[in-house]
Amino acid sequence: MIDLRSDTVTRPTEAMRAAMARAEVGDDVYGEDPTVAALQDRVAELFGHEAALFMPTGSMANVLAVRSVVAPGQEVLCEASAHIARAELGAHGAYSGVTMRTWIHPRGQVDLAMIQGIFAPEMGPFFVRTAAISVENTHNFAGGAVLPLADLRDLRDYATGVGAAIHLDGARIWNAHVATGTPLAEYGAVADVMAVCLSKGLGAPVGSLLVGSRDTVDEARVWRKRMGGGMRQVGILAAAGLHALDHHVERLADDHAHARLLAEACGVDPAGVDTNIVVVPRGDAAEFVARAADEGVRVATVGPTVVRLVTHLDITRDDAERAAKVLAGLV
Repeated sequence: MIDLRSDTVTRPTEAMRAAMARAEVGDDVYGEDPTVAALQDRVAELFGHEAALFMPTGSMANVLAVRSVVAPGQEVLCEASAHIARAELGAHGAYSGVTMRTWIHPRGQVDLAMIQGIFAPEMGPFFVRTAAISVENTHNFAGGAVLPLADLRDLRDYATGVGAAIHLDGARIWNAHVATGTPLAEYGAVADVMAVCLSKGLGAPVGSLLVGSRDTVDEARVWRKRMGGGMRQVGILAAAGLHALDHHVERLADDHAHARLLAEACGVDPAGVDTNIVVVPRGDAAEFVARAADEGVRVATVGPTVVRLVTHLDITRDDAERAAKVLAGLV
């Protein structure tokens, strides 16, 4: 079975398992796990921020990142299909008392004019104040679309001028980095706080990091524990992240090439596939998924008329070519 449902389905490589097995560990709730500390320091440095905090999930990293810049009763603006609005089960409202308003863009992009139109400054006791603007790079439900650095910089300038923070959901920021050649520190420079994931394209079994100022990370550490996210000898998992950073970043280009191959097979213009996600419009989405599974290819629906294919570490060129042949037949 060729599994294209998500890049979260990857399994640790033998080399990654070996790195995990020999990891030096300590009690991370006490701040004593050296491997976690090494991972946190490395990721913070990569993005040009003071500190980072290892989290069990990307959703927790996003919740605590947004919470650090948006107080209860304030709002964060984001694109309507952003992961924080659509796929985190209302956690930001449930845990943090944060509200959201959205702009709509078919490719999940920054629409600065629309953001300026809905931004709400402090207007007294009758209106919710916009405290932050959230962007997602790459944008999951927009087919892994990359947000251009120039647009992010324009947004950064606007946000600074109106006193708003920028949250960057960088679950797949590594894909944007490889697809465009943009240094990670340049993405980090546009954000006050961000979340990055190790368990998608990089192939680690678990883990994301919140990245920001030292004060932000210190407070997030308390809230991570409060939410049940304190972890003990978690260096075993952090070692997988360090191995992934060493060995699995540049190879993301292979995933992007495989995604374009699958797009062409499904009748989708490969030029519109920025990274490793292919969105296929299908009026018969559920039936298409079932038929593909019968032919040995797992794909997923992300809406009643949308099928999503995601390439990843476990998909070889041969797998991609075989899947492309099956999907072309179904199309």
